[in-house]
Amino acid sequence: MNVSDFYAIFVKSVQDYHIHNTLDQECINPYEKGSFEHILYQKNWIDTVQWHCEDEIRNPLIPLDEALRFKRKIDALNQERTDKVEQIDDFFIAKYSNVIPLECATWNTESPAWAIDRLSILALKIYHMQEELQRKDASIDYFSQIKSKLDILQLQKSDLIISINELLTDIANGKKVMKVYRQMKMYNDLEMNPILRKNKMV
Repeated sequence: MNVSDFYAIFVKSVQDYHIHNTLDQECINPYEKGSFEHILYQKNWIDTVQWHCEDEIRNPLIPLDEALRFKRKIDALNQERTDKVEQIDDFFIAKYSNVIPLECATWNTESPAWAIDRLSILALKIYHMQEELQRKDASIDYFSQIKSKLDILQLQKSDLIISINELLTDIANGKKVMKVYRQMKMYNDLEMNPILRKNKMV
């Protein structure tokens, strides 16, 4: 499976979400449960819901109780996103478990899954930038700026796909070490977040 296929799954997830474009809609994953494709689709769906929650919470007229509700939802989604990224890395750890790194093997600055995470976000940026080109109420100068930004995003997408493919090839050939550091986020942990720990004891 080429990284271009990963991106195609992300695009499908974004498009499927925008059929109804509501935050509370059910995610109907078209891929077989337990498959790598299923994980990728779920990953982008989480990103897409979070994207729209981030839009909502920036409404300057949002009531405080509604803002708090969105903040809680964003926190939960961010944890889900991290868990899903680590699940993607688990897939690659298993896939390359029998590869013996060469003596000259090096480490990458990030794991494959966190690079793939950036590709998922790029799919969202490109979709919404393309949406901006469909507006009827914007100026020619605005469209010119959006087109320039979209061109850069498309180039970034192509470069990232090539880079991730090269990374996975290097791991498979023993030139890069498949090494993962877990995020170990503390703010959602009932023991490690001192505020949550204190409230739990009350």
